[in-house]
Amino acid sequence: MTATGAYQEGVGTTARGYAWWGRRRSVALDVGLGLLSALECALEGVEFAADTALPLPVGVVFGLLAGSVLVVRRRWPIVVVLVAIATTPAEMGFLMGLVGLYTLAASEVPRRITAVLTGMSFAGTFIVTYVRLRQSVSEQADFGPGDGYVPVISLIMSLGLTAPPVLFGLYIGARRRLMESLRERADSLERELSLLADRAEERAEWARTEERTRIAREMHDVVAHRVSLMVVHAAALQAVAPKDPAKAVRNAALVGDMGRQALTELREMLGVLRSGEPVVSRSAQVPLASVGRAAAAAAAAVVEDGPRLSEVEKLVGESRAAGMTVELSVDGEARPYAPEVEQTAYRVVQEALTNVHKHAAGAKAWVRLAHRGAEVAMQVENGPSDAATADAGLPSGGNGLVGMRERVQGLGGVFVSGPTDAGGFRVSAVLPDRGAASSA
Repeated sequence: MTATGAYQEGVGTTARGYAWWGRRRSVALDVGLGLLSALECALEGVEFAADTALPLPVGVVFGLLAGSVLVVRRRWPIVVVLVAIATTPAEMGFLMGLVGLYTLAASEVPRRITAVLTGMSFAGTFIVTYVRLRQSVSEQADFGPGDGYVPVISLIMSLGLTAPPVLFGLYIGARRRLMESLRERADSLERELSLLADRAEERAEWARTEERTRIAREMHDVVAHRVSLMVVHAAALQAVAPKDPAKAVRNAALVGDMGRQALTELREMLGVLRSGEPVVSRSAQVPLASVGRAAAAAAAAVVEDGPRLSEVEKLVGESRAAGMTVELSVDGEARPYAPEVEQTAYRVVQEALTNVHKHAAGAKAWVRLAHRGAEVAMQVENGPSDAATADAGLPSGGNGLVGMRERVQGLGGVFVSGPTDAGGFRVSAVLPDRGAASSA
């Protein structure tokens, strides 16, 4: 059988190692067929030499050369068929003709060429058969068939020698092309599945990175503010303890309350990350059923049970209790927003006040909230730090402003921060009202 180009590419080094043959078995098959064909043609060459008065060795050598052409049937099927047609008048090469027509029909040779060569082979076989049969009938005086006997028998014999190998070759060629098409499709699907797996792994890695970043941001927002206030109160406690024991007791109580609040918020956040354990929140308990839903439950719990804009006044009060001078102003009528909007607004104010404690000790701060038609705006501004106030020495990781910007931009808002002309610092953010947008 003739191997197509796709098959030759698939066998690779093995095909190049055996010339145009793809496998060792193909070499053995073609060489064996070539030997059989050469032997057949050599035997038929003896009779051909006797009929044409040629020397016997000439007929034998001619048969051997003609029959051995079958070895190259896979590489040059057209040559094999042409040689078979050329030797048809000598009544030799029947095996070569059958195998050559099969190989031609199964190969990638254009169908019009296959049809032309098949017609030529059929015509040659029909003519030779007709002539030989007519001679045989005329030599037998006692045998008197009708006028249609010779043409009908010649037609049947010609069709029997040409049609079966061509039809079988067409079937094998179509089947081989179908198998190659299925193989290519399977390879293509395998490559697509590999690409999809790579993309899925990339998306999973991206999701893991985003989740780690979100958890780190929540931990920073929850813990940093409380701990910063605790450090400020501890420093104040250390300063006033010898002079005003009563104030020192109050500061110690504030430090204790803030520590308990920080632990409570931290416990709530860690609870939603554990599978199969209830999440103790300020308002309800959220049981998690499986590890697969832990991340989704964590995100939902943090949003639903997170802080609200109504708690900003309490937040400002805690900074005042720590010794900061803070003014709070609210413009517009307060209304409920989507949970993620309120939580982000609260975290922006919280982180901005924490930064004032860290970087501007003794500075005065202004917190402004504005409820507008389809958005809520917040601004935290502080003046220059007071040189007379001792710095609490709070460490800074440099992620506060980055986290605020990520939160705001993740909701489609606008975030701006930078120093003021008076030597202070200003943080501004505008968040769209998602509830209003969805209702519209």
